Amino acid sequence: MIPFSPPTLTEDDINAVVEVLRSGWITSGPVGRRFEERIAEVSGTTGAVALSSATAALELALRAAGTGPGDEVVVPAYTYTASASVIDHVGAKIVMVDSEPGSPFPSVERIAAAVTGRTRAVITVDLAGIPFDSRPLATLLAGRGRIDAGLGAALGRPVIISDSAHSLGARLDSYPTGSLADLTAFSFHAVKNLTTAEGGALTWRSDLPTDQEALERWVRTYSLHGQTKDALAKSRGASWEYDVIAPAYKCNLPDTLAALGLSQLDRYARTLERRRELLAQYAEGLAGTGVTLLDHGGDGVVSAAHLAIATLPVADVAERNRVIQDLYEAGVSANVHYKPLPLLTAYRDLGFDIADFPGAHAFYSTELTLPLHLALSDADVAQVCTALATALRRSATRGTVSAA
Repeated sequence: MIPFSPPTLTEDDINAVVEVLRSGWITSGPVGRRFEERIAEVSGTTGAVALSSATAALELALRAAGTGPGDEVVVPAYTYTASASVIDHVGAKIVMVDSEPGSPFPSVERIAAAVTGRTRAVITVDLAGIPFDSRPLATLLAGRGRIDAGLGAALGRPVIISDSAHSLGARLDSYPTGSLADLTAFSFHAVKNLTTAEGGALTWRSDLPTDQEALERWVRTYSLHGQTKDALAKSRGASWEYDVIAPAYKCNLPDTLAALGLSQLDRYARTLERRRELLAQYAEGLAGTGVTLLDHGGDGVVSAAHLAIATLPVADVAERNRVIQDLYEAGVSANVHYKPLPLLTAYRDLGFDIADFPGAHAFYSTELTLPLHLALSDADVAQVCTALATALRRSATRGTVSAA
């Protein structure tokens, strides 16, 4: 079986974690700080705070923007739940926007049209590793939204937060992911290009008009129960005493996990290069099958190549799912990214109706995500392409292949 997305772990990764375990200091500490420095370097920013997940990073970004009850936050309907659930966590109203026809992404104009006088922030999503260009969005939002205080007041518009869970190491023109939006959340979950098993980070662009040292202190403090000193600082001599300035959260990243990420960063450029090679092989191998791969090139785009998203020439969800089953029986594990949020019970219960998001629903209905990971050989890619072509021929015999 060709698996969908296993992590790639080397002896260097294992040794890095063992070294931390043997050091006797396994919670957040010096290794985590080195990891943060490297993440800031990769993302073209002046600072980063390592956290337990990208979800934690997104929620802290919203709180740093001053988001709370009475506010609205705009988010795409075509994304994973973490992009939107954090809006509910802080007590704000979720405002979803549809995708453009034939695309999983909303346009900046569609996002801007959803902004009201109550909009505190906008969350964009770098789906599949493709960076979303928030620069024209920032221009469209100037002078709009709830900008009565905090970071929004300094910006003169709603705060733009990027869910960059898929896009560490991507670039748009000369701008690395992390330097495009105001605040950026990364994920290091087990299926991501770079993993710490579980983990994430929050960064901010280097010219963000705020006291960035104060912002970093705030994020660190709120990730440690609101405590003004971490465990390492408290362990030094008589400096144990601390304060708690808010009843906050516990979402820091320990050195044991940071060590894994730090080790993987040493080969990350090669990781991205190979993933891009695999995408190119899929494009070549699927030519003539009617399959359309999501474009990772674009004008000035250098993708992180996280997902191989394909649109199939099939009629509907049921036939797409039959293709997935055919692939499985042929020894290939595939997936779907994503069910639009209004199809999920949690968001239906909040009053969202998929009928209001036809673009997102149409893209989802024929979407298939192919295996993309470093354990794939060139022969594996060829096998996947052959299996998919065979599955689509079976669809044709069932009379369910789309005329498109």
